[in-house]
Order: sequence, then structure tokens, then C-alpha cells
Amino acid sequence: MSVSLLQPSFFMSKTRSYAQILIGSRLFLTAMAIHSSLRVAPPDLQQGGNSRIPYVHVPAARMSIVVYIATAINSFLFPLTKHPLFLRSSGTGTEIGAFSTLLTLVTGGFRGRPMWGTFRVWDARFTSVFILFLIYLGALRFQKLPVEPAPIFIRAGLIDIPIIKSSVNWWNTSHQPGS
Repeated sequence: MSVSLLQPSFFMSKTRSYAQILIGSRLFLTAMAIHSSLRVAPPDLQQGGNSRIPYVHVPAARMSIVVYIATAINSFLFPLTKHPLFLRSSGTGTEIGAFSTLLTLVTGGFRGRPMWGTFRVWDARFTSVFILFLIYLGALRFQKLPVEPAPIFIRAGLIDIPIIKSSVNWWNTSHQPGS
């Protein structure tokens, strides 16, 4: 039994059978989290309903970074092992990360509108997260090609993660300093 666990065909058959369940669960839980944070949480007395936007914005931002790191780890492991599970995990992570990064950018704009008077301020944090979104889109585009440049593209984009984390401390920005 332990030898069959190491076989790529075993992992691929299991991931194929559970993929639809996991995707459905992810969409359901995301919808429930958005509903709970935007409809159930009470509004702030001073900021009103705008105080509830960070309940979606901050977890989406964290998720986009954590998923990118996991995707980069998978893209490092795939050339070493040639195990198709790492390539599939990298591809799935790219899709999830692109969605969460887009959610981060959109909710950040909705939060910024009442705070700064404009939908988007081109500060260091926004620009670096937007670059992360473009990296995700590029990796999604590269997955459709017959050659596999997506793992290389993701590994090269790993430099953006510390820039996102430290941008509020390095430059004068509209965002509050990092914690």
C-alpha cells in the first residue's frame, strides 16, 4: 500500500475525484464569508458600512500572498520530481490566487473611495499587488501553452512578495504601516 501512495497515477486519480468537491466548497465558503462580513457584521458608528470591507479585503490579501508562496513552492518542486501533482497544484493555486488578488484590488478600491476620496490611489502597496495580479494572469496564460514556462514565470515573480509586505514601510504610502 505504501508504494502505491508514491505513484503519480494514485495522486492524480484522487485529485481528479476530489477537485469538483473542493472547488464547490471553496466557492460556497467564500460566498458565506462575504455575506457574513458585509451583511451580518454590525456597521461602525463613524464609518458606517465601510468598516466591514476590511473583513473581506484583508483575508483576500493574505490569501493571495500565501497561495502565491505555495504555488511557487510547487513550481520549484515540479522540475525536481516531474510529479504531475506539483504542476496541477501550481495551476490550481494560480487560479485561486488570481481570484483572491482581484478580490483584494476591488475591495481595496471600495474601501479607499470613502477614505481617500478616490477609488484607487496608485501607492506602493496597490502597485505591487497589481503587479502580483499581472503575474497571476501571465501564469494563467502560460498554462495554456504546450511548453511549461508557467513555473519559471512564477518563480521569477516571487521577488514581488517581500515588496508587497514591506512597501508600506519603505515608501510614504496611503496605507497604514505594516504590523
